[in-house]
Amino acid sequence: MSRCNCKLFSLSLYLLLLFHALLLATALRSHGEATEQDKKAYIVYMGERLKMDGFSIKLVHKNLLNKVIASDDASERLIHSYTRSFNAMAAMLSEEEAKKLSNMDEVVSVFPSQRRELHTTRSWDFMAFPSSASHGAFESDVIVGMLDTGIWPESESFNDAGFGPPPHKWNGTCETAKHNFTCNNKVIGARYYHLQGNISAGNIASPRDTAGHGSHTSSTVAGRLVANASLSGLAQGTARGAVPSARLAVYKVCWDNEGCYDVDLLAGFDDAVADGVDIISISIGSSFPSDYFSDPIAIGSFHAVKNGVLVSASAGNSGPGRYSVANFAPWMLTVAASTIDRKFISQVKLGNGDVYQGMAVNTEGAKDNLYPLIYAANAPNKTGGFDGSISRYCVEGSLDRKLSRGNVLICDGLNDGSGPQLAGAVGAIMPAQGANDVAFEFKLPVSVLGVNDTAKVLLYSNKTRNPTAYVAKSEGVLDGLAPYVVSFSSRGPHPITSNLLKPDLAAPGVDILAAWSPLSTQKSSLYNIISGTSMSCPHVSGSAAYVKSFNPTWSPAAIKSALITTAYNMSPKRNIEAELAYGAGQVNPLGALKPGLVYDADEIDYVRFLCGQGYTTKNLRLVTGDSSSCTAKTNGSIFDLNYPTFGLSITPGKPFSATYNRTVTNVGDSNSSYKVSVSAPDGLKINVDPQVLTFQSILEKKSFVVTLEGKTKKTLLSASLVWSDGVHKARSPIIVYGA
Repeated sequence: MSRCNCKLFSLSLYLLLLFHALLLATALRSHGEATEQDKKAYIVYMGERLKMDGFSIKLVHKNLLNKVIASDDASERLIHSYTRSFNAMAAMLSEEEAKKLSNMDEVVSVFPSQRRELHTTRSWDFMAFPSSASHGAFESDVIVGMLDTGIWPESESFNDAGFGPPPHKWNGTCETAKHNFTCNNKVIGARYYHLQGNISAGNIASPRDTAGHGSHTSSTVAGRLVANASLSGLAQGTARGAVPSARLAVYKVCWDNEGCYDVDLLAGFDDAVADGVDIISISIGSSFPSDYFSDPIAIGSFHAVKNGVLVSASAGNSGPGRYSVANFAPWMLTVAASTIDRKFISQVKLGNGDVYQGMAVNTEGAKDNLYPLIYAANAPNKTGGFDGSISRYCVEGSLDRKLSRGNVLICDGLNDGSGPQLAGAVGAIMPAQGANDVAFEFKLPVSVLGVNDTAKVLLYSNKTRNPTAYVAKSEGVLDGLAPYVVSFSSRGPHPITSNLLKPDLAAPGVDILAAWSPLSTQKSSLYNIISGTSMSCPHVSGSAAYVKSFNPTWSPAAIKSALITTAYNMSPKRNIEAELAYGAGQVNPLGALKPGLVYDADEIDYVRFLCGQGYTTKNLRLVTGDSSSCTAKTNGSIFDLNYPTFGLSITPGKPFSATYNRTVTNVGDSNSSYKVSVSAPDGLKINVDPQVLTFQSILEKKSFVVTLEGKTKKTLLSASLVWSDGVHKARSPIIVYGA
C-alpha cells in the first residue's frame, strides 16, 4: 500500500475550499450589492440643516450610507453633501439601496437625479416701467442669485463702473481659478457645479457662460443701461434690466447641450441661500410633475423662503395644454410668458408679386432679389438613402445638395434650418406648428407661414413653370393685440394640488433682446433675441428685486403678494384659458410698490398647508428642524393657505361651495378703511365677510372669509375680488374651473 502525500492533499483541499468560498462570495455579492450598471445618482433629502460643521455633516452622511451599502465604499458612492442651507446628499445607489434609505427615520425623501431643461429692451417700456423710473435707496444692496448657464462677465451689461464694494451681508465667493474668469462689484459671486460625469466638449469648467442663456437672463434682471444694443440691427435700443444697480451672484448649474441635473441644482440652492442672496431667479424645470419633496427646485425654494429669499421660477414651455405648468409649489412665484407690442416678421415675396407675412428672426435676407423656388420633396438625397417622403420635411442630410443649392425650399416641417443650410439653400419657407405667435432664429433666412399661406406658396410653385421667391430680412412691427400669453407657455390647473392657482403672473417672454455669450454655438453675438418662459421669469425676478429695494424688510410672500395683487388685467378673449394661462395678469413693477394690503405668509403657513396635503409629522419635523406636528388643529386645507388668489376645481353641472380664510396686512396708510368689491359671472355667487376692513396702524392685520357658491355647466368662470381705500387697490383673481 502506497503512503498518502498529506502535503499535496492539504493543498488540494485548501484550493477547493478557496474556490467554493469565492463562488459563495460572488453569489452573495450579486444578491446583496448592486453592480456599477445598477447604480445611478439619487438625492437623499433629510430636511433642515444640521447644527454642526460641514465636515461633521459629511461624516453623518457616510455613516448613513454605510447602513445600506454592503461593501465599505461609502466615500466612493457619496457624490456631494449639501450642508449650508439644508441637509441632503447625492449618492450613487441601486434601487434597493434607495428604498432602504427612504424608510429610515432620518430621511424625508429619496429620488433619482433627473435632467431638467432651460425654459428657453423694449419689454420694460411696454410694462410701463421706463428707465427714468425712480430707484430704491437700497437697490445696490439687493443681491439676485441666478441659477442658470453662467455669465459672460465682460459684457457691457455687467460693467461695474461706479459700484462700491459688495454689501456686508455677502458671504459668497468667486471661483476664478480657471479660464480667466473675474468677478467685479456688479457680478460679485460666481460658482459652477458639475457633480456627475465629465464636462462635454465645448463647455468650460468655470462660471463662464458658453450657452448664452445665463447672460441673457442675468442682464434682463439687473443689466446696466447699454445704448444701441441690437441683434444685427434688429430691436435696436437701450438694453437694461429692472434693477441696474443691483448685484448679481451666478450659480452655473446648467451646461450647453447637457441640460441641468438635480444634483447640481440643489447644490446651487444650497450655496445661494447661504451666500446671502435676496432673490433667486431660476428658468429651469421639468415637464413631469413631482411631489413637493421629490423636486429639487421645490425643496431648494422651501429653504430659501424659510431664510427670507424669494424664488421666482419659470412656468415652463409645455403649453398650451392644461396641467402643464411647472415649478408650482405655493412658496414659489411662478411666471408665464406673454407678448410685447413688437413682433418680428419675415416676408416672402413670390415671382408673381404676391407677398406673404411670416414669422422669424432673420438678421439678413437673401442676397439677390429672387431665387428659384422648389418643393423639398423634389430634392431628395437618394445617394444617402432618402426619398421625397423624408426630404419634404427638410430633415438634415435628406436633401440633395445639387438640387437644393441656390434655391429657396418649401418644407413641410418646422425645424432649425440646418437641413436646407447644409444643402446650400438660400432660404426656406416652413409651415407653423399650431399658433404662429413667436419668431425664432434659424440657420438661414426662413419665413414661418400659416398653414394656408404655405399651401398657397406650394400651389404657386406647382403651377408655375419657373417659380421664384425671396425671403426677406426680419423687421419689427407693432402687435396691437399684446399682451397675451404665448402658445408655448405652460398652463394650469395645478397638476397635484387642486384649488391652487398657478401660474401666478405673466411677464414678457417673447422676442426679448438681452446680453449673450460670444462663445455660444447657437449664435456668436454680444446680444441676442430669444423667447421662452426663461425670459419672462427674470422680468418678474427683476420686478421682485425692485420692490425689495424700496421695502427691504418685506417677506418673500409680501413681495409676491404685492406683485400679484397689482398686476395689469389681461383679457380672457385673447386667452381662452384666462387665469389658468396668465394667473393674476401682466406684472406691474411700479404698481407693486404700493399695494396697500398684502397677503403675508411664513413657514408656519406652509407647514399647515403640507399637513393638509398628507405629509407626516416626522417628515415635517425633519424639514423644519423644530417640533412641528400635524394635528387636527394644524391640518390646513388649501382654502386656508393665505394666498393672494382663489382657485376652485368643480364638476360642471353640479352645485359647488367653498370657503376661504384670508388675512391681509396693512402696508399702506396707517389710518385707512378698505371696502371690498367683487365681479362675478352668472353661475357664481361670491360673499365676503366683513366687507369693510379698518386699520389704525401700519402692519396691522385683519382677517376675512370668502365663500363661493354656484352651479354651472361651463368649464371656466373668471371673477375677481378687490380691496380698495380709494388710493390703493389689491385685486385677487378668482378662477372656477371644471376638472
